Amino acid sequence: MRDVTYQLVDELLPFDGIEINHKENVLEWIKSGAPLYRIQKPDVPPKHFVSYFAIFDTNNHKILLQDHLLAQLWIPAGGHVDPDEDPVETVRRECDEELGIPAVFLHKKPQFITVTETNGQGRHTDVSLWYALMADESTPLTIEPENSRM
Repeated sequence: MRDVTYQLVDELLPFDGIEINHKENVLEWIKSGAPLYRIQKPDVPPKHFVSYFAIFDTNNHKILLQDHLLAQLWIPAGGHVDPDEDPVETVRRECDEELGIPAVFLHKKPQFITVTETNGQGRHTDVSLWYALMADESTPLTIEPENSRM
């Protein structure tokens, strides 16, 4: 899985200098042999992969964000990549768990990458692969109230 993830990150086309730095940082991190996946909440290891997915309503030009209670941020849905899980499978799993809908991809590959220090207790670094999904704003969602508000 490390080789697959390395290739996935390597194929990303950075948008700006910040993303170039993030991509280079992540490629070096993957090559280092360091653990890539969270094995204990919230911060073991202190740097690990996350898959986020922005859901676009392309007909109405809207995007879905959630008020994530633990992150203390308005962000797209997503979650931690399980050990040896393909990040695209994380998107499928999390879309079903967090929103109660199937993941309908605009693109099967991530569109960009970020390396971000989290907020709150158990601060750590999320290496986030960002995917683009689509759904209509009238799609009924089942929200996890313990995690977020819409």
